[in-house]
Amino acid sequence: MNAPADHTKVIRQHLIDPELCIRCNTCEETCPANAITHDARNYVVRFDVCEGCMACISPCPSGAIDSWRNVESAIPYSLEEQFGWDALPTTRALDALEAGIGGAAAETPAEAQAPSEAATAGRGGAALPPWSAAHPYVNLYSPARPITATVSGNDRLTAADASSDIHHIVLDFGTTPFPVLEGQSIGIIPPGTDENGKPHLLRMYSIASPREGERPHCNNVALTVKRVTRDHDGRPLRGVASNYVCDLKKGDTVQVTGPYGATFLMPNHPGAKIMMICTGTGSAPMRAMTERRRRRMHLKEGGALMLFFGAHTPGELPYFEPLQKLPKAFIDINLAFSRVPGQPRQYVQDLIRARADKVLAWLDDAECFIYLCGLKGMETGVIEAFRDICRSAGRDWDQLRPQLLAAGRLHVETY
Repeated sequence: MNAPADHTKVIRQHLIDPELCIRCNTCEETCPANAITHDARNYVVRFDVCEGCMACISPCPSGAIDSWRNVESAIPYSLEEQFGWDALPTTRALDALEAGIGGAAAETPAEAQAPSEAATAGRGGAALPPWSAAHPYVNLYSPARPITATVSGNDRLTAADASSDIHHIVLDFGTTPFPVLEGQSIGIIPPGTDENGKPHLLRMYSIASPREGERPHCNNVALTVKRVTRDHDGRPLRGVASNYVCDLKKGDTVQVTGPYGATFLMPNHPGAKIMMICTGTGSAPMRAMTERRRRRMHLKEGGALMLFFGAHTPGELPYFEPLQKLPKAFIDINLAFSRVPGQPRQYVQDLIRARADKVLAWLDDAECFIYLCGLKGMETGVIEAFRDICRSAGRDWDQLRPQLLAAGRLHVETY
């Protein structure tokens, strides 16, 4: 007779699905235990460090982080094994599980063990979507089963002499359903292989068009893509995906995955205020939200928009000309330029401090939802500006921040 499995030796191991993972680094930045690391290909979880706190689950835009396997405690999957995966393996302890606790449990996500999202937000700082946000569809198309889109437009947004080459790309999905919301992202798979002979990993881009499409009621989306020619230290680097996308011609086809993202969504209810803070291509989701509101101006739903947008010069600011045409009563625009000859350098955090009274009033307004998107360096400056504004009013930003997150009012996507 077979003896029952020793349940004390079978444990759940937290893993990351390499087929769903979009390599956005959100999980590694979120993990309070520093249990997540990565190499050039995969993001992985250190078994001996992970505390199972679930702080990384909610922020993950693709759901790849919510992967689990029952394993024997003496032989968990090693980092070397995880780095080599192209897909999650079958359960190593399957025989023991079937004998003791049932094979089906091996493939079941840990919803029953996870705390509520509200509890996670309050403790770990994970964002929640606005209470009135529309229901998002996510992971409809995976790297193993992408959808083919056709390029219907590719226009350069920045001036010809600007150092940043940023493009507005429109992709058409024809008759294949691809429902998206403002604030979501898609993945694009560059053709070809990397230096190891493996297919290129997908790259994620925020959607820059509203939910009804770049052209209303058409099954298409717009992207805001910067051609990468240098790394963050200024060394020459040709970005595989960005150069591929920026060089696309009308009629070309691309492989697309997604949509991704279930929290960086705009509020749907009338009267909601939206504060948008961005630099460069971080303007993509802000453009989508602004365009959604612009197309609904005739409905007189109320609410207000306030934008803080930074770039080196006006010629390097995406959508600069269209922004100038928006009515002041519709959107409060604050533009910061840091490299204009003969003028002092100005950054978005400087303008936030200059508008301290209104910013503080919006921070205190339950109808205000805040969105921050752009380079990681900007995030630090903006948070310090919020902290200074709160301090000057006798408030504590570090106490306010978790309250904003738990209410679905604060959303940050930086890279």
